[in-house]
Amino acid sequence: MSAHYRTGAEGFARLDGAPDNRGLLDQVAALRWVHDNIATFGGDPGNVTVLGQSAGAGSIAALLVMPAAAGLFRRAILQSLPGTFFTPGLAADVAAEISAELGRAPRAEDLADVAPDDLVDAARSVTMRLPQRVDRWGAVAYTPTPFSPVVDGEVLPASPWAALADGAARDVDLLVGHTRDEFSLLGTRLGDIDDAGVDALLNGLTPTPGAQRYRSAYPSASPNELRDTAMSDWLWRMPALHLAEAAHAGGARVWLYELCWGFNSVGASHSLDTLLLFGTTEIRTGLTAAGPDAMAQARRLSGLIRAEHLSFAATGDPGWVRYTPHERDTRVYDTDSTVARYPEERSRWIWRDRRFDALDLTA
Repeated sequence: MSAHYRTGAEGFARLDGAPDNRGLLDQVAALRWVHDNIATFGGDPGNVTVLGQSAGAGSIAALLVMPAAAGLFRRAILQSLPGTFFTPGLAADVAAEISAELGRAPRAEDLADVAPDDLVDAARSVTMRLPQRVDRWGAVAYTPTPFSPVVDGEVLPASPWAALADGAARDVDLLVGHTRDEFSLLGTRLGDIDDAGVDALLNGLTPTPGAQRYRSAYPSASPNELRDTAMSDWLWRMPALHLAEAAHAGGARVWLYELCWGFNSVGASHSLDTLLLFGTTEIRTGLTAAGPDAMAQARRLSGLIRAEHLSFAATGDPGWVRYTPHERDTRVYDTDSTVARYPEERSRWIWRDRRFDALDLTA
């Protein structure tokens, strides 16, 4: 089943007079309903699996460490986990700017009579101006949304990486993955960047490994390639890898995958693994124009990914070796799928001593 929950400002804006993370609380309510009622439909409340991609994976990472969600699911599949969790200060600043678009204060009572479409339009205006907020909101300015779960110390008591490493959700089995070319779609929309621009961007990431590390590890990369690689790492790939390692350190059983297959110029782009999982790769993606060979590859890979994900949901084992930080066994989905050491070794090494936490205001 799928569950609707409040998104955008309705779900995640930090407002006086309203709890933080209302979208997450909606998800907890849905999971509690499943837990209480699934037996009526022939299900097992002790064998519930949750799956989320991108923002959905961020929600699941939060649910894993939320006291209100404890015991409501047994397994979790996180696809392309974003590393963007906000401090209350950053979340409040974003909410204040969105409220100002409406001539209101960031208080629940002040916004109660605002039409939902007007609230969406105000959030959209702020989203369009994100690149102008890099001096205050940091690398969030390069992301597609100004909303993320808020580490408020109550609904969400700690960032997922720290809490999982301390043993939170040690009884939940995790299947964690990402695609190889996570930022390719956003990079195409952003256009070109020069050397000075990419250095400033990379040095401004939080946490930042620094532009020099990327230039040393990828000496022949163009500025665009450096940006897309670093942003793939910062926004999705390294948060997923570090979450897998933190969960392992905390005692959970973890499996890791990377999708390396693609059929056009953007490669193994963000969301492609989810399209393959649900068998929707041919819908408005351009796959049919790529020819019969690409379509046949997609169908074979779709069947494999779906079978292994279903096996994980049913039994807790997708069929390959568990991930450990020492061996780094990873399911690599490609034209010829294999199990190998984690493929993005250069990026893993660049980020080896950096730790993800809640993002804060930069000024």
